[in-house]
Amino acid sequence: SIRLIIGFILCASSTVFMLNSNLGLSPWDVFHQGISNVTGMTIGQANIVSGIIVIIICIGLKQRIGIGTLLNIVMIGKFVDIIDESNIIPMANTLFSGIIMMMIGMFVMGYGCYLYIGCELGCGPRDGVMVGLSNKLNKSIKLIRGSIEILVLIIGFVLGGKVGIGTLISAISIGYCIQIVFKLKNFDAVNVRHKSIMEYIRV
Repeated sequence: SIRLIIGFILCASSTVFMLNSNLGLSPWDVFHQGISNVTGMTIGQANIVSGIIVIIICIGLKQRIGIGTLLNIVMIGKFVDIIDESNIIPMANTLFSGIIMMMIGMFVMGYGCYLYIGCELGCGPRDGVMVGLSNKLNKSIKLIRGSIEILVLIIGFVLGGKVGIGTLISAISIGYCIQIVFKLKNFDAVNVRHKSIMEYIRV
């Protein structure tokens, strides 16, 4: 669906916004870089491997694995490379412009999540864990997302990923930004009923 693809493009754009803010990698990218350091994989390959591991956690949390979940792993990584190489999104050259880009990136991520999760074709693996834990523990999206970001950040840092001021801004703020977008759109991610892959094939 067009909505799904636009959601993925926005999520990928948000990664490039945060990358080009020059304030440090986002927590997940610190984690991917850490895996890359230890294993010799590229950051893109580390992204896909971590996506597969997170899918296994999603299955444990009884989250439905939809066609959107699998497309998310492959397509967001590809879109990140395309957007990054096209130089559409400028590089920040001051702290102020970097912080502005970081904030834009986090809200763009929230809107991208709103678009593609609302397609009911399965959450991306990381968002699936966020929604699954939010449901299971009965805690807010911002608290769960923030806790996940801080955990992967610590692991990535221990494995040698690069951390900057932007990493901390992202870890603390991204859950709030996503929750603000969901509230503005009156969107309840926890109660979206995703179609599993088998249901999608039957349809």
